[in-house]
Amino acid sequence: MRPQRKIGLVLLMMTLILAACGGGQSSNQTGSGSSTSEEKVKLTVWHNFAGDDLRAQTVRSFIDQFAAEHPEVTLDAQAIPTDGYRQRLSTVAAANEMPDVFLVYAGSQSAEFHQANLIQPITEILDAHPEWRDSFLDGAFDPYEFEEGQFYSAPIAMSATSMLFYNKALFEQHNVEVPTTWDELMTAINTFNDNGVTPIALGNKAPWVAQSTIIGAIADRVTGTDWFVNAVAQQGAKFTDPEFIEALGYFKQLVDNNAFQEGANSIDNTQAEQYFIQGNAAMMISGAWTLTNLAASATEEQMKDIEVTVVPAIPEGRGEANTITGGAGGGMALSSRTEGKAKELALELIYTMSGPEAQKAIAESNSMVMYDTEIDESKVTPLYYKAFNLVKSSGITPVYDAYLSAEAAEVINNGLQEIMMGGSVEEVAQRLQDAQARSATP
Repeated sequence: MRPQRKIGLVLLMMTLILAACGGGQSSNQTGSGSSTSEEKVKLTVWHNFAGDDLRAQTVRSFIDQFAAEHPEVTLDAQAIPTDGYRQRLSTVAAANEMPDVFLVYAGSQSAEFHQANLIQPITEILDAHPEWRDSFLDGAFDPYEFEEGQFYSAPIAMSATSMLFYNKALFEQHNVEVPTTWDELMTAINTFNDNGVTPIALGNKAPWVAQSTIIGAIADRVTGTDWFVNAVAQQGAKFTDPEFIEALGYFKQLVDNNAFQEGANSIDNTQAEQYFIQGNAAMMISGAWTLTNLAASATEEQMKDIEVTVVPAIPEGRGEANTITGGAGGGMALSSRTEGKAKELALELIYTMSGPEAQKAIAESNSMVMYDTEIDESKVTPLYYKAFNLVKSSGITPVYDAYLSAEAAEVINNGLQEIMMGGSVEEVAQRLQDAQARSATP
């Protein structure tokens, strides 16, 4: 071979090698802004659906679905156990290294992330699917609307904390009407006590229970929601106002009439659920978690007698009657650092995890969603089906500890325990007011 030809072949080979190396570079961005190869976009998603329960499996299946539908994405999905999830998020938040998509809780956590500029709106994906956006229940976006018309998450869960569960067999046996008013509730309590049946099961060892399940429902019926919102903000309302003293008085009325079993402050919520399902109590005021717990622990024979309704109305109260305390639960948020193609795909992932198909599937895993969907009755427990439709037809009012400062929430939690042991309503109200005032003072 002549030298010139040999040199030409070498040059040609070098050109092809360089072209091949250059062709492997991609301009696509990862969630953190670095380049990838082979036109792959890297996304990270964190959530706390790490268990083997049906809801966790359902949520993870939609992440898998997204991965299958998007081979151009390298998806790093981390299921972090609930107990450690908040701490993991706090750690990466402090370093401004949030995952692209992550489960965020409604309330103080999402508000803190917004204030720290760690999340960005997902409004564009909601606007791209208006039928989906408009099918959420009233108030679903309230905890995630930090600027008017800008939404930072679409909830995939709902917190419903004050449903009235009752044992219809016990009501029929003792000829008691299911109460719809406070007077009817007191009549039922007195009748069950006279017949040796605990009226209302309560496990308040962890003191959030009475606050989350009972006082919010009672107080809203007395004061109305607007008063509570103003009291939280310390703008024109205080927790020492007569209406809140009256609301605490209704709770004390339950205590004074032996509505709860003896030692309610020394047993936990799970023990109270078992006490109720075994037929020792006629009623239990509790949240959606009880639906899951009873489905897992109660027999079919026990479950057939359990019905669900709302806490009774209170006469001349400012609040509405047909309501349940609760609101939007957790939803998927988008890191403020995710941009370009990664952002586009991250929004698609959020839609996959919280769109109509996912909302229906999560609801059919016996989990409450803040979304108006029809569910297949054969896929859920009968009690859950009744509760799901009850929630859809009821108004939603605030859970106290979702809005109070951490200090004030602790005060009302412990204060309700004190009232159950004979403590002063007025003193609890004053301490609550003092604590919330401290948090509201700049």
